[in-house]
Amino acid sequence: MNSTTRPKYNIVDLFAGAGGLSYGFLQTGRYNIKAAFENDLDAQQSYRNNHCVSQIYDDVADALTDTVRKSLGTVDVVVGGPPCQGFSNANRQKNHVISQNNSLVKQFVHTILYLNPTAFVMENVSMFQSSIHRFYVDANDDDLIREYRIASAQTSILLLDAKHIFDGVESIVSEEKRTKHYLWDEKDYLLLNIIYKKRASPEKLRVALDKHERMLISLAERLAKYDEINDHILHTDYSSGKSIIKYFSGERTPGQAKILCDAIEAPIVHQRMLAKAQEIFDNRINVTAYTRAQDVGLVAMVKSVAVIDYIEAILGSPKSGYTIAKGVLSATDFGVPQKRMRFVAIGIKREKASKLSLPMGSFSGSTHRTVRDAIGDLECVETSHDIADGYKGVAIATASNICELGQQLRDSSILFNHVATATTPETLKKFRAIQQGGNFHTLSEELKSAYSDPTRTQNTIYLRLRYEEPSETVVNIRKSMWIHPVRHRALSIREAARLQTFPDSFVFYGTKDSQYQQIGNAVPPMMAKSIAEHLCEYLDNTSHDKKVNCDE
Repeated sequence: MNSTTRPKYNIVDLFAGAGGLSYGFLQTGRYNIKAAFENDLDAQQSYRNNHCVSQIYDDVADALTDTVRKSLGTVDVVVGGPPCQGFSNANRQKNHVISQNNSLVKQFVHTILYLNPTAFVMENVSMFQSSIHRFYVDANDDDLIREYRIASAQTSILLLDAKHIFDGVESIVSEEKRTKHYLWDEKDYLLLNIIYKKRASPEKLRVALDKHERMLISLAERLAKYDEINDHILHTDYSSGKSIIKYFSGERTPGQAKILCDAIEAPIVHQRMLAKAQEIFDNRINVTAYTRAQDVGLVAMVKSVAVIDYIEAILGSPKSGYTIAKGVLSATDFGVPQKRMRFVAIGIKREKASKLSLPMGSFSGSTHRTVRDAIGDLECVETSHDIADGYKGVAIATASNICELGQQLRDSSILFNHVATATTPETLKKFRAIQQGGNFHTLSEELKSAYSDPTRTQNTIYLRLRYEEPSETVVNIRKSMWIHPVRHRALSIREAARLQTFPDSFVFYGTKDSQYQQIGNAVPPMMAKSIAEHLCEYLDNTSHDKKVNCDE
């Protein structure tokens, strides 16, 4: 196909973020972006200024309106990465059991059905195909599950640990009126939970109690008004209120603080139980039974479906008409200097292709690109700590002996967003003590002393990158405090963007933390470009048996 006659395809970008996925599509020269949907205002600004797109909507639900559909016209491809956290009973301290993010995958599917594009691309975390990523079946799902014959399974939602079970608890959580009767205002629960979470550290507990004294006494006085001896929940609320009042009217010793924490444990776990029960009512989750599971506790038995089964059953059905290929891709295989594994699903109408594959990268083993390839040429360029300086940028001189990746990313004579978090004296001590490949856990015990439980700190905290290897998965590296391989400073926003293969001309906007987060959330454009090129082989195809390569 002659390059002058090759068609361009119209994209709608859902859950767009700063636009790493769609930016890779733009880099092929084969796609136009009709509209993007993103609710974060900083990400919107980054997207608008770098993609030259005026139609950016706050809510993905807007895509399901006739007005927006008419304004979009023909949509060839829908792309996006809907957040989906899945669920797990492993974290019993969570106050919420139903992640609202999971409903966004449903919105992605329904938007595809509504806009009926020729193709779609969806990306997500590598664990997306695991059993953790499931939906609880709600009243609105029943018809779809029957229509598309989606497999479901019984799943338990833990409401209350076995040690806190009491007589009559089932009748409380199974009746919405009774659940609401006992449920506190969330700000009261959060106040008490602040104290409860500090119970393992006497000094942090003392500081938290002193800081919140006025509000705690006010809450305690309300709790201590009623002593319903025959009502287990109200009686434990009363006891906790009296313990708080006693602590603040006494000597405030560590022993009294421990007694206080012991007293507020029952109200804390009760409120977590009630909040989960109310979520079940609010989300119209179908509960088949409330039961006491041996050695576990009180559970609600519900139906659930795997997210991937939901997507494949609906979009892969004869009615929807998509051929689907799915799997986990490694960013390193596509020239990205980063160990990033992502789930990718590609769908295309069956009249375009009855068989479909995922793209294959051309990099492997010794050819994988490294941190040095991405940021080595910036080693001597000083960073700023002022976000405004990042928008102005700094002029960088032409440099020799820059590797191929560095040349590709250095597409501007101005280096934007080369801004990093300022390093405090205490943090600098840690930075100096960590070698390449080291992290928080390689520090001496003395330098870990500020942490109440160092063993729970993740391996990505205070990670000093290795120059000669791909980086670990880029997330919000400001929160993780990643360290430059050889400079004793935090990695800059621009360096994080380089690891994600955003070119230097791509400018990020918003607060410092927002810019790091936008980068961490993004699909590496270089990986996205390979996906886009692979997809257009099928989009260009005019028969089932022949594929036309985009680069011909």
